[in-house]
Amino acid sequence: MLGIVGIAVIFIMVFGGYLAAGGKMGIILKSLPFELSMIGGAAIGAFLLSNDSSAIKKTIKDLKFVFKGPKWKSSDYRDLLCLLYELIRLAKQNPVQLEEHIEAPDSSEIFGRYPRIAKDHEAIELICDTLRSASMNYDDPHQVEEVLEKRMEANLHHALHSSHALQTMADGLPALGIVAAVLGVIKTMGSIDQPPEILGKMIGGALVGTFLGVFLAYGLVGPFATKLKAVVEEDAHFYQLIREVLVANMYNHTANICIEVGRQNTPHHMRPGFPELEEALKEAKAA
Repeated sequence: MLGIVGIAVIFIMVFGGYLAAGGKMGIILKSLPFELSMIGGAAIGAFLLSNDSSAIKKTIKDLKFVFKGPKWKSSDYRDLLCLLYELIRLAKQNPVQLEEHIEAPDSSEIFGRYPRIAKDHEAIELICDTLRSASMNYDDPHQVEEVLEKRMEANLHHALHSSHALQTMADGLPALGIVAAVLGVIKTMGSIDQPPEILGKMIGGALVGTFLGVFLAYGLVGPFATKLKAVVEEDAHFYQLIREVLVANMYNHTANICIEVGRQNTPHHMRPGFPELEEALKEAKAA
């Protein structure tokens, strides 16, 4: 909702200010379809040229997060801590029974109690792979922590590709606007024998290209890239929380201590309160 409000504010303030200053929309509206086809078409073509099919599909799919915000909410962080608590507690009580859950998470009763997390393949794989590593009696928890860090860095780099692709498009739009403007000037020079009022409209139409390139770059595409980057980095805390809790487990801390380590490393605006989490853990334990 906030994203839609932001777009509305941009258009109202830019074009409202233009009209308030005495500007006329006629020349912009007349030139807009042609300038937009040149600038937008060239930008889309460059985007297709510089990305493979999977990156293109991912970028289009990720655009929804500009308006929806981060995937993981405060309740998801609480559920994640409860899920990890159940798994760590089971690992300390009955390691053999734990294997049934981490080898087949799709049919696991524990994972099934947290459907939003269970649908995220990266989170499930991260949890299961790390618990599997712990069951292999790693002598050095630092080694596992380093492996997890590199894995999450790679995942974050991949997740940020959509933001980088949009930012690259935003960086190129002003130059494409200049290209469209130059073509408009070339067209105007071919009609230099026309009266000044006609030449003025033709030059004004050419300058719409420059305006459109800059407006799209800094008013829409650039902010989209920035917001998408912020959302990806926000969601990355969810996976970092998994690392913190499971690494603490490898140092043979109790389940409660591991979960408190995770709670303390949860972003402040997503962090469940101690009483709230304690109640949720009691319910998980009872289940």
